[in-house]
Amino acid sequence: MYDPSMRVLTVLELLQVHTHLTGPELARRLEVSTRTVQRYVARLQDLGIPVESSRGVGGSYRLSPGFRLPPLMFNNDEAFALSLGLRALGHLGLDAPVLGALSAGLKLERVLPFSVAERVRGVEDAVTLDPTPWTIPTDPDILQGAAMAIRSSRRVAFSYQNHAGEASRREVSPYSVLHHDGRWYLVGHCHLRDSVRIFRLDRIREPSVLEQTFVRPEGFDAKAFLYSRMPFVQEAHQIEVWLDCPLEEVRKKLPSSRVQLEELRGGTRLSCTRDLLEPFAAMLLGLGVRLEVVGPPGLKEVFLTLAQRASAAAHSP
Repeated sequence: MYDPSMRVLTVLELLQVHTHLTGPELARRLEVSTRTVQRYVARLQDLGIPVESSRGVGGSYRLSPGFRLPPLMFNNDEAFALSLGLRALGHLGLDAPVLGALSAGLKLERVLPFSVAERVRGVEDAVTLDPTPWTIPTDPDILQGAAMAIRSSRRVAFSYQNHAGEASRREVSPYSVLHHDGRWYLVGHCHLRDSVRIFRLDRIREPSVLEQTFVRPEGFDAKAFLYSRMPFVQEAHQIEVWLDCPLEEVRKKLPSSRVQLEELRGGTRLSCTRDLLEPFAAMLLGLGVRLEVVGPPGLKEVFLTLAQRASAAAHSP
């Protein structure tokens, strides 16, 4: 819970974000009474903050037009969240924003109270973020363009290269952009295929925002759609193996959004697609269960290579 002074500052922050807010709205957000809100507003006015109020039905509070304060008042938890978030930005496969994150971090440090700045520096010195080896670099301009098109409900056009290297020109009504397993994806209605499709942002070239608008289907869950298609998103290899392990045990060990699992012969059949076979084969060996390779044939060759390396390591001096 905030102390009273922090609640007063929270009122100021809310009024900077919203053009106007009613007393009941502020009371609900702060979990206090409307009379308490009046006291908070009076405190702001005593400090010289020009908070205006209108009475009667539909009455509300607002800051005088043109008055804005930079959001430089952070408590310890907010500063910690900002510092950690800025550092994590560099591990999302977006190269350009890293410099922006560094600049923002320096500005943040300059305006923080000494005690809070010390805590932020402690986080930076002590916390190490290791990027996943699956991360695929993505052009941040493409991500920003897609986000703006989604916000304005406008179609986008781009050249797209699939996993086989085949290029095509697409026109898409973009519904959502998602980050998953080191990759950025665009989910939307492809007008060339006349169906909802998934596109990897790192495979998009020459994007442009069109004038045509669209209406997103009501209730469409882009995340659920992506997860339901993830095991079969187009990649170089179609994999199927049988694991000598109960289905529920396999589910505890593997991310369900990246593979399809089903019971078979007292064990589990696993199906998915992958660009690289060797890391996936090593991950399967790490499960510690007997397995049978159904396909592709190249996966067996990869297991043989791994076995030879393991044997050489086991017999090394």
